[in-house]
Amino acid sequence: MSDPLNHSYYAATAHEWRPRDHIEDDFSCDVAVIGGGFTGLSAALACAERGFSVILVEAEHVGFGASGRNGGQLIPGLRWTASELDTEFGHERADALFDLCWRDNRVKARIAKHGIDCDLKSGHLEAAWTPGDFDAMRREADYLATRFGYETEVVEKAGMDAHVASPRYHGGVYDARAGHFHPLNYAVGLAKAAEAAGVRIFEGRRATSIRAGDPGQLLLGKVAVEARYFIDATDSWIGDLEPDLGRYTVPIMNYNIATAPLANADELLPSDAAVADSRFVLNYFRLSADKRLIFGGGERYSQTPPRDIAAFVRPFMTGVFPQIADAKIDYGWGGAVGVTMNRLPHIGRRGNMFFAHGFSGHGALVTTLAGELIAEAMAGTAERFDLLANLPSRPFPGGNWLQRPLATLGLLFYALKDRLG
Repeated sequence: MSDPLNHSYYAATAHEWRPRDHIEDDFSCDVAVIGGGFTGLSAALACAERGFSVILVEAEHVGFGASGRNGGQLIPGLRWTASELDTEFGHERADALFDLCWRDNRVKARIAKHGIDCDLKSGHLEAAWTPGDFDAMRREADYLATRFGYETEVVEKAGMDAHVASPRYHGGVYDARAGHFHPLNYAVGLAKAAEAAGVRIFEGRRATSIRAGDPGQLLLGKVAVEARYFIDATDSWIGDLEPDLGRYTVPIMNYNIATAPLANADELLPSDAAVADSRFVLNYFRLSADKRLIFGGGERYSQTPPRDIAAFVRPFMTGVFPQIADAKIDYGWGGAVGVTMNRLPHIGRRGNMFFAHGFSGHGALVTTLAGELIAEAMAGTAERFDLLANLPSRPFPGGNWLQRPLATLGLLFYALKDRLG
């Protein structure tokens, strides 16, 4: 775990993490999975459970990318609100998406089934940065209750101290069905379950191309894996294998810190809920099992990380919690998040190649779901897979040269609006 962006609390506290063999020989299998994050591991496990022979290849190590570095927040749904789904798709399709993405928690089911030790806790608070944000949250909470029967708790500004000891917020919405966890330990647990189901996992060798055919070939340098089906679960790196799919996302760099264990941790977050606020470049934070504050804040649109990640993130933390301005920071890390134009995931199939990427910072739950739905579709039941595959998507404008600069300009505009209030 020598990556300078991954001096993370998660890497330091991973359970049973071990390096796996490089792939050195040619293989044949039913399914070849590229990517050892939540999507790839979930798909590999679900395929093996359905009787497919599966090989998973990961260029680095299991959980190396966003799956092992994220804020650990388990938030139901998609980046679009339920009312937006209703408006865009109508009641029937919105009902099906809601049942799939809000009610069907595959992560909790996997944790329970396989006994994955990943510090799972319940509760999530969406915190309003402005009074107008709180008004919108209240309306959406009412809509969830009346339209879908999904109950949340609207928290007035005066009641926010029960969840977060910060004067910064104007109210919020608490969801007891949501939660938080140690994401890298979840990935490690999925890998262990997948191997127990018969999946062969190889690390440390990068896939270089996929040759179409039935069967086709996945090439990793001079090594070839022949397979009936392929699953590209590389998210921010999908353009390396499929350049046209890479046009649907841009990588945004997110950064996190973990303090030393805090004596006053329970005072900062009395309900032990995870919190994310309503800024465009949001702050998100929670307590670890050993009472550290894990805080994410700030984004960069350059792939070059700050020289000092802790110094970069600390002002965002103290803007929310001035009472811990002098807290010692033990870990600082970052990673790339694949973001789509409309913030909805881009999931689909091209011949015998399935893909899922662009979870846009809202993937801790949906990635596991996407992986399992790919396995369902591969086994012949595609109705639920098609619900996600038919979400609207379009590539970023600008082609190979201007795509990233144009996307960055748009994101900077919204970040500036944050700063100006």
